[in-house]
Amino acid sequence: MRYLLTGIWLFLFSAMPVFASEGAGNTLGMTASVLGVVALLIFVLAYGLVIAEEFIHMRKSKPVIFAAGVIWILVAVLAKSVDGGKELVDHAISHNLLEYSALLLFLLTAMIYVNAMTERNVFEALRCWLLKRHFNYRKLFWITGFLAFFISPVADNLTTALLMGAVVLAVGSDNPKFVSLSFINIVIGANAGGAFSPFGDITTLMVWQSGKVEFFGFFALFIPALVNFVVPAFIMSLAVPNVTPEAPEENVGVKRGGLVICALFLCTIVTAVSFEQLLHLPPFMGMMLGLSYLFFFSYYLKMQDKKVSDNITEFNIFTKVARAEWDTLLFFFGVIFCVGGLGTIGYLATVSHFLYDGLGATNANIIAGLLSAVVDNIPVMFAILTMNPDMDVYQWLLVTMTAGVGGSLLSVGSAAGVALMGQSRGMYTFFSHMKWSWAIALGYALSIYAHYLING
Repeated sequence: MRYLLTGIWLFLFSAMPVFASEGAGNTLGMTASVLGVVALLIFVLAYGLVIAEEFIHMRKSKPVIFAAGVIWILVAVLAKSVDGGKELVDHAISHNLLEYSALLLFLLTAMIYVNAMTERNVFEALRCWLLKRHFNYRKLFWITGFLAFFISPVADNLTTALLMGAVVLAVGSDNPKFVSLSFINIVIGANAGGAFSPFGDITTLMVWQSGKVEFFGFFALFIPALVNFVVPAFIMSLAVPNVTPEAPEENVGVKRGGLVICALFLCTIVTAVSFEQLLHLPPFMGMMLGLSYLFFFSYYLKMQDKKVSDNITEFNIFTKVARAEWDTLLFFFGVIFCVGGLGTIGYLATVSHFLYDGLGATNANIIAGLLSAVVDNIPVMFAILTMNPDMDVYQWLLVTMTAGVGGSLLSVGSAAGVALMGQSRGMYTFFSHMKWSWAIALGYALSIYAHYLING
């Protein structure tokens, strides 16, 4: 995978002279300029520091936020030499801010719910229930993986990864190897499961809303997505410790209101989906409405606690906000604005034109999935939809799947992987994921072949 990363960036550099003169409509068309190259180098350096987090112990949000600020300084300077550059930059900033705000509010709501359920002992009680059934680590590995695969088409891959990650930490926090392998499995399962549902992933949602594939057309990807998940899961399961953790002697019960919070979280997901499906409003609006459910219920719990005793620790919802993974949320800010800045300079359009005009749709769509392991799949899919290559439904389904599951190749390739790195307390890292990238790549290749056999 190191050679893959190097090759992708060399490809970006080699493509620059070819398309240096292209403004691409919504870009500055300055990919061959000195400042454009500097911006790309800054992004590569920042991502290198993210990858090295395991060794340098610098939180991953710091380098990308710094890089985002510097890149946009360079974008602003470049825009002065282009007619209409200021308006283009203003539009790009507004677009990236809207994209980040939607992701921030969606993810923040999910994190608050997860923290609330953790405080109410929901995951601790589930851990005790699983351990009392005497499931060994290998069975727990498969249970959490399949749950991630089948929940993500409904709850989206990011929310699913956070939920299943909390379960894994509750069950096996004293076994780092089990946690690491299970987190990789959850990332793969959540990304694969999200690929065959119109609202399982942001990329599938974008393709559906653009009218490229009808609602039920995405379900043709079920078998290829299952292959993508099962193949690496089987290989990794052989390395999972085949031991049974000790069953706890005590019975841990869910605190009062814990199950209600679970139900409210399910209602929040339904609300978010309904906002998109029925009202054509962005899902984060539904998530924020769902957060109000929890706010009102927390007020009810607070009043009930006061009736019982003044000495009981109050259920304070704002402590759950404070415990959100802010490093992860700020990392997303840095990534979105870094990639958005490079896209404004013209790099995304450059790569898209080179792929589809030079290599053909199938090869381009496979490479797009590999690119999504390095660059977030959202801007990759946005660039493809913006260029609007002439493709049939089979090819649009192919790029939908590859962009969705290609992010599993690296821990930083998907929102699910980034979120779990922040949740894992150092047990799941970039390099622990990359050790198994060869197995994930095998599943990636076989899922493409399965799509060809079934839908081709």
